[in-house]
Amino acid sequence: MIGKIPKPGKSFGGCIEYNVLKKEAAILYADGVRIDKTAHIIADFNMQRKMNPGLGQAVGHISLSWSPEDKDRLNDEKMISIAKEYLQKMKIQDTQLLIVKHKDRAHPHIHIVYNRVNNEGKTIPDSFQHLKNIKISKELTLKHGMHIGQGKEKVNRQQLKGIDKLKYELYDTIKSVSQKVTSMAELKQELLKQGIGMQFKYKSGTLEKQGISFSKGDYKFKGSEIDRSLSYGRLNKQIEQQAQQQINTQPKSLADQLRQAISEQQGKPQTTYLKNEPQTNYLQEALRLSEQLLSITPEPEPDDLYKRKRKKQEQEKYHGPHI
Repeated sequence: MIGKIPKPGKSFGGCIEYNVLKKEAAILYADGVRIDKTAHIIADFNMQRKMNPGLGQAVGHISLSWSPEDKDRLNDEKMISIAKEYLQKMKIQDTQLLIVKHKDRAHPHIHIVYNRVNNEGKTIPDSFQHLKNIKISKELTLKHGMHIGQGKEKVNRQQLKGIDKLKYELYDTIKSVSQKVTSMAELKQELLKQGIGMQFKYKSGTLEKQGISFSKGDYKFKGSEIDRSLSYGRLNKQIEQQAQQQINTQPKSLADQLRQAISEQQGKPQTTYLKNEPQTNYLQEALRLSEQLLSITPEPEPDDLYKRKRKKQEQEKYHGPHI
């Protein structure tokens, strides 16, 4: 099961008309509102919101979706039961509620409309809803034995909207770029070219990094909120491994090769050659000579003008100046 939570809205009219008037839509459950007419549903929601006129965005909206593989295991009663359990865990209680089933997708899904002004006129908070949604959706999926998706790669991007669409865009871009860099600084620079900001969270009073977040436009998400693989710890470990792999695959210099040969030879029984000298001595001498050669800066070759001038001076020295 996957829960999607758009931003709270201002208009019950637009939200309810979208959900109720959609082709083949069916109201499964209602609490605190009349359902005989769409106009009555809207009027009842708006009547309660007047108890807290200072709350502009009073429209709560959540969709719950299941895998097509769960279709045979779900009926209306089962979806209502799971929805109520979900709302209880999300602490969305004691308020007006409407649950509508849609059939415009291959997978089973319902829409929940609720009033953020509860029955006592108090505000139902929406802080940290997205994080709680992820945790609770997974918990209920496991509890009810529903199908678990096999990763973000199989999600149909074309059907995504709003925040979910942005999260997947960030996920795809960050995953692609992170596989080509060898440092966090390089990752930050490359993401900036794509219009994505990257910020670190530091341990209080220190320069020790312990978290990472990404931003685009007006939105900002923790790396782990986008995907667990994008947490600071996992992302940093991946990039460090890539940097080490690049070092290991770089061709070694002659001096490095000779050092390796000496190291390997010192771990073996010494074999004598001319004058009973060990082979390691020859390798060490070769290393010394190679380092000397690498440190020598060759003198520049004299240019043609210098050569002609020098030749003229030599001729004048032995034959006198040319008249």
